[in-house]
Amino acid sequence: MPNPSTFPFEAISIKLKSGHSMDIRGQPLQQALQYSATPGLPELVQIISTRMEDEHEPPALSESRMLSITTGSQDALYKAFEMLVDEDDSLLVESPTYSGTLAHLHAVNCNLVSVRTDGQGLVPEHLASILDNWDNKTKKPKVLYTIPTGGNPTGVSMSFERKQQVYAIASKHNLIVLEDDPYYYLTLNGARSKSLLHLDVDGRVLRFDSYSKILSSGLRVGTVYGPKMLIERLNLHTQSANLHSSGLSQAVVLELFKQWGEKGWNDHVESVCAFYRGQRDAFLRALEKNLTGLATWEAPDAGMFVWIKLVGVDDSKALIEQKAVASKVLLVPGQVFLPDNVKTSYVRAAYSTATPEQMDMAISRLAALLKEK
Repeated sequence: MPNPSTFPFEAISIKLKSGHSMDIRGQPLQQALQYSATPGLPELVQIISTRMEDEHEPPALSESRMLSITTGSQDALYKAFEMLVDEDDSLLVESPTYSGTLAHLHAVNCNLVSVRTDGQGLVPEHLASILDNWDNKTKKPKVLYTIPTGGNPTGVSMSFERKQQVYAIASKHNLIVLEDDPYYYLTLNGARSKSLLHLDVDGRVLRFDSYSKILSSGLRVGTVYGPKMLIERLNLHTQSANLHSSGLSQAVVLELFKQWGEKGWNDHVESVCAFYRGQRDAFLRALEKNLTGLATWEAPDAGMFVWIKLVGVDDSKALIEQKAVASKVLLVPGQVFLPDNVKTSYVRAAYSTATPEQMDMAISRLAALLKEK
């Protein structure tokens, strides 16, 4: 490894919006700038592991669980798919689901099996029907991918009752469950629901969390938590690919968590939720005002997206490309969120950055386009 005396950095100072400052210098800075352990800076791993155990209360296993810090949760997801899914395998995914995941899985050339969702997330009865009636002439799925909180693109969350049903089905059919939960801390209605990890008596859940939505997307800090055997395999992939997540990003997050303590962390989470709750409510008002009768939607209970069905539109992609962009209305066509990539009347809208005035203007422009049809 390089001699740290040659590094040109003496100290890093960061001023927080609260007015407080963070200084990273001496041994903590040297550790951050040098090659470090693949699972992450030990002190940060310990803080997040303790929080994970306190928050989710996972059942005890004969084999211990382990946490690794990753370059955003997408880094860990990519490696998990590489580990678990082979070409021509069948993989169970919600429909609709995150387009970034679909892009990778299409490249893997696996068979994506769509599981229906509704206003409460994944439909357990449909999942059970798929597996109970599986044609044994083909390889049965061994992995289920789900976004249980504030689904991207739907914004809806799976109730704890449904999670219990889904876990029971996964146990019956011996599925590994990839619980991708980047919007967990952006729960906007009431208390956060207990996770699939909370139910994991078998050691079949890999849980993915992200600090991109709650701290900073540019820091690229996420985590994967689950059975030690699986996490160690992911770590081997990291060792051969990128060694470890950015030490500097980890050091910033570590110093922030140490300065905040759990109370400061919880206060920050609540303030972020309050912001997005206001954004969501303003966007829903704009929808009610401008799109009633022209579209339908489910009010999101977490995250930053609304899944909108445009009445009388068969191909939202064509509408966006041919008309909406020219009218300066940016929506994502629903087609990219569907495992089979078929035409759809749905679009995804994000309420994260626009002001209420901009929301109203954009939705009124969309309404005008729909009235032209």
